[in-house]
Amino acid sequence: MPLDFTAIDFETANSSNASVCAVGLTRVRDGRVVASTGWLIRPPAGHDRFFELNTGIHGIRAEDVAGAPGWSEQLSALTAFIGDDVVVAHNAGFDMAVLRRACEVTDLACPAYRYVCSLQVSRKTYDLGSYRLPLVAAAAGFLDFAHHDAAADALACAHIMIDAATRAGAQDVVELAMLLGVRVPRIRVPAPAALST
Repeated sequence: MPLDFTAIDFETANSSNASVCAVGLTRVRDGRVVASTGWLIRPPAGHDRFFELNTGIHGIRAEDVAGAPGWSEQLSALTAFIGDDVVVAHNAGFDMAVLRRACEVTDLACPAYRYVCSLQVSRKTYDLGSYRLPLVAAAAGFLDFAHHDAAADALACAHIMIDAATRAGAQDVVELAMLLGVRVPRIRVPAPAALST
């Protein structure tokens, strides 16, 4: 199996995991980046207030997303980009929670992606004082990117995984996870409610 996966990064408007305001995606095929994209998202209603803390991190403001399509309109573009790939994210628990909660509050079915956390992979691959994304990316040879820009973060995450797989001699992300003792869970999707008769 080749080293194929999609790296993803979300930014949020506030402390709610449902407040998705940007996504970045990078597709890797056979250990090489072949596509990278990102776009703004209008957060779901009720989760659309922008906190100064969040804006201070990523620079996105309410007016920046005012004309952007909402999560309901954009989920199909996201799933089309990912396809059947294993998804990778740095601190994947956060990004998978954003995906799950944004779907929950908009009554959409959440895709049950398998995923790998590049933060966990990096802790088993590099000897660093901190495993923040810019420091790990630098260790992987990917320097000077705009941290907290979703597209740039997804690209950095992809480069970390490519480098880690090379160092471990892994042919694909599942093998990499197995060699390093990292789990490859699946997003837990709630079962549909039973129909009453």
